[in-house]
Amino acid sequence: MKNFLKVLPVIVVLLLVSNPALAAESAASGDSAGYIALGAGFAIGLAALGGTFGQGNAVRAALEGIARNPDAADKIQTPMILGLALIESLVIFGFVVAFLLQGKI
Repeated sequence: MKNFLKVLPVIVVLLLVSNPALAAESAASGDSAGYIALGAGFAIGLAALGGTFGQGNAVRAALEGIARNPDAADKIQTPMILGLALIESLVIFGFVVAFLLQGKI
């Protein structure tokens, strides 16, 4: 994980630097459908990945709290379910954005 965190800024910079070059080529050719499809794919993938990590962390923290204090299970479970619903709504929003981008192809 530490190696990934060291490489992540390099990946982000390379993606940001290569983006104008790809946009210039696309503007010259006038065909941007491939980039819209790529954006839609990234939207779905990042939404699912972020939602998965968020829900996993929320459930892990709730289960740790319940394991330490079983009497507080009712007070922990309701906010956890509300939090999971809000996380899932963001994932659904990512899917909606991706489908709207797909409609532009």
